[in-house]
Amino acid sequence: MSGFGFEVLARSRRARLGRLATTHGSVRTPAFMPVGTQATVKAVTPQELRQAGAEIVLSNTYHLSLRPGHDLIRELGGLHRFMGWDGPLLTDSGGFQVFSLAELRRIEEQGVRFRSHLDGSEHLLTPEKSMEIQAALGSDIVMAFDECPPAGATREEVAGAVERTTRWALRSREAYTGPGTLFVQGGVHRDLRERCAAELVREGFPGYAIGGVSVGEPQPAMLETVRHAAELLPAERPRYLMGVGTPLDLVESVACGVDMFDCVMPTRNARNGSLFTSLGRVNIKRAEYARDERALDPACSCETCTRYSRAYLRHLFQAREILGARLNTIHNLTYFLGLMQALREAIESDSFAAFRDAFVDAQRGEEEEDAP
Repeated sequence: MSGFGFEVLARSRRARLGRLATTHGSVRTPAFMPVGTQATVKAVTPQELRQAGAEIVLSNTYHLSLRPGHDLIRELGGLHRFMGWDGPLLTDSGGFQVFSLAELRRIEEQGVRFRSHLDGSEHLLTPEKSMEIQAALGSDIVMAFDECPPAGATREEVAGAVERTTRWALRSREAYTGPGTLFVQGGVHRDLRERCAAELVREGFPGYAIGGVSVGEPQPAMLETVRHAAELLPAERPRYLMGVGTPLDLVESVACGVDMFDCVMPTRNARNGSLFTSLGRVNIKRAEYARDERALDPACSCETCTRYSRAYLRHLFQAREILGARLNTIHNLTYFLGLMQALREAIESDSFAAFRDAFVDAQRGEEEEDAP
């Protein structure tokens, strides 16, 4: 765990401004991690990620272990060198991916047996194996291997998953010998979260993640879960909300005291022509933009907004040109990462409440305009 540290620099109500130190540099929090599942954030280069404001990137244990293989990545100098990213990297444990295979996996106390979605070959992923893979990748922050029950799981099933996740977290810590730092995550139901958090906090992990939210529940219920979970976690440790979310979700979760986020939304939406701007969301596929010479977002200084028109972006999307996906992705990432910078500035100046109120009002106004 050499080189790791976290400190809270300022607070504005529950929102926290912090600094996360790793062996590959520091990360200012609240932080958003672009998702680079297969050692790449789709459609953009590491240099473009930096220009957009990224300080840390997330990658995926499951996918990289199957292709090209973690041993090969280690032989080639580790994941940072392999993908050309010299900043901090977080890798997930592979738990979510193997549990999402459903028909292709079987849960055992030792770990999870599954068949590859690529070629059907059989594999066993255990806490020890997940740690071995992440150590080979050379991640700065690794996630403990966990059981991920489906959204419709019974209380009994979730309780069993929570207990197994706790056991696997301890096995993960015992097995991990890499250069990075180990984070863990907790359960779903309120009382089970409390039990899981109490056990994991007692063990003293360097960071804690909140999973199992934003799976279709209304936003107020999701935020109540996040707020409750954050209160259970130590104030001196970073809090990471996994897989969330919309810009409004990010602002409201920062208000709950969350420090780190990841989500595929900015990149996936970009490839589908859905763009986030200071004026509201733009569906660039719509015919109304065919002759629109305006910049996508007059408040944005990214390459997409300073050089190209909405009409051109629509043309690229309609023509299915690769450049369209690239320019859209550059913009959406710049928007999300710029939002995090604005949040950090609001916390530092202790004006977060006013920022949040204005942002929420604007987002709700947009939703009303989009309503039929």
